Amino acid sequence: MYKALYRTWRPKTFEDVVGQEHITTTLKNEVVQGKVAHSYLFTGSRGTGKTTCSKILAKAVNCLHPVDGNPCGECEICLGIEDGSVTDVVEIDAASNNGIDDVRALREEAVFTPVSAKYRVYIIDETHMLSIAAFNALLKIMEEPPEHVLFILATTEVHKVPATILSRCQRFDFRRIDTEVIKNRLLAIATGEQITLNEDAAELIARLADGGMRDAISLLDQCATAAEVIDIPVVSKLAALADTQYLYELADIILSKDGARALELVERLNAESVDFARLLSELITLFRNLMVVKGAKKPENLIVCTPDELSQLKGLAVRCPMELTLHVLTVLGDALDGMGKTHSKRLAAEICLMRLTNPELDTGYDALLRRIGELEARVQSGVVSATAASVPHKGVKNSAKQPQGEEPQAELPPPVTREVLEVEEKLKCWNDVLEHLATVNPALHGTMVNSTAYVKGDLILIDAPDSMFTEMMRKNDYTKQSLRDAIMLKTGKIYRLGPVKKNTEIKETGVLLAQLEHAARQAGIEIN
Repeated sequence: MYKALYRTWRPKTFEDVVGQEHITTTLKNEVVQGKVAHSYLFTGSRGTGKTTCSKILAKAVNCLHPVDGNPCGECEICLGIEDGSVTDVVEIDAASNNGIDDVRALREEAVFTPVSAKYRVYIIDETHMLSIAAFNALLKIMEEPPEHVLFILATTEVHKVPATILSRCQRFDFRRIDTEVIKNRLLAIATGEQITLNEDAAELIARLADGGMRDAISLLDQCATAAEVIDIPVVSKLAALADTQYLYELADIILSKDGARALELVERLNAESVDFARLLSELITLFRNLMVVKGAKKPENLIVCTPDELSQLKGLAVRCPMELTLHVLTVLGDALDGMGKTHSKRLAAEICLMRLTNPELDTGYDALLRRIGELEARVQSGVVSATAASVPHKGVKNSAKQPQGEEPQAELPPPVTREVLEVEEKLKCWNDVLEHLATVNPALHGTMVNSTAYVKGDLILIDAPDSMFTEMMRKNDYTKQSLRDAIMLKTGKIYRLGPVKKNTEIKETGVLLAQLEHAARQAGIEIN
């Protein structure tokens, strides 16, 4: 039977483990100095070397002829551990053996001396899956373990392991392996297996692995059976990736606010069986790179991309202000988080792209500020350069004739300062809301005397003189829910809630936005 590449190329010594030198050096020195602890905890993301280091350590402490802290790999103990014939080294999957009975059986077995090895080693993988009762049973033997017993716990979710267990282990945190390290390892494996692997393809595989060596080698193995020459198109197809040019086309669509093109591109990607969750993840990476290009002095040191891609990123960065970049990242992140709860990833991607290409659909406070800022900029640039400013608005008669030789100028509204909080209008039924609150939550009502509520899209901002109101809203979920229920009862709508900061001037933007749009039209600027 064929043996998978990640098993064939599994490291045999501490030196073979790449990217985790801070751990392998310490473990090797402990073996050399005879200072091996009775229990270890290896934690980190999948595919970073936890199980591999566990097996190397189990061999090293039992090897008949160790070499500088490493197992020789040739003695009967090393060979027996490798093929599973040595019963003194036991690997337990806690995901399927997580009950108290399993741990009790382990405790009863552990008291006996090893059959052929020096230490009886228990490697417990996915330790966080043990039940509370199983953890308590394990704690009993870890408190006073026999001298011949060594525990190695491995987990990807260390926060689920009780503190009483953690305090009795030497903890080692496995880092995500650097992309360059993974790429070099893949090229070495390809050379050893006589696989034709392009360097660009190796880099793409390394990036997709997200710091996990095993995932990278598994994808290489899959690609090797699909094509004689592994290049970027082969990797992209097998990993269900969107082509790089599709990503840049999507970025251009977002910046151009072209919703029709976005839907057409989604249809093409769906026909090619692209994973839309991965598509959004890659798009997040693209806009993250845009953020780095705009914010860093030497972006090439902080992002992984080819020189051509860096050139494309710099071209996009000119068109994409930092504020918009952060907004796109937020919307994409929210959409990606919600994909696990929807029945159609394609629909979630389409909704996300519609939000990004139609900013007028976003009625939140930040979105309104963005629209006003963009409109002001367009008005100012249009008034300076457009000759269409002399054309009077239809349906409006001039009250006085303009002197000959002078062009009429569009009247601009006063500039909007950042200290001013713009709102659409006051909540007209606010007194009714307060009257209802007086009956259901008198304590909350007492902090809201002389308060005012303002509407901003799906957000209601409450200006209450009593500082206790803000504290109650921040710390008491029942308070927040009772207020939200009262507002829904009187308005028939569900709103988000927020307080108004002190010393903030309130200004209704319904009038302000109309003034800006009127001035823009007078300047000959089309308003979408």
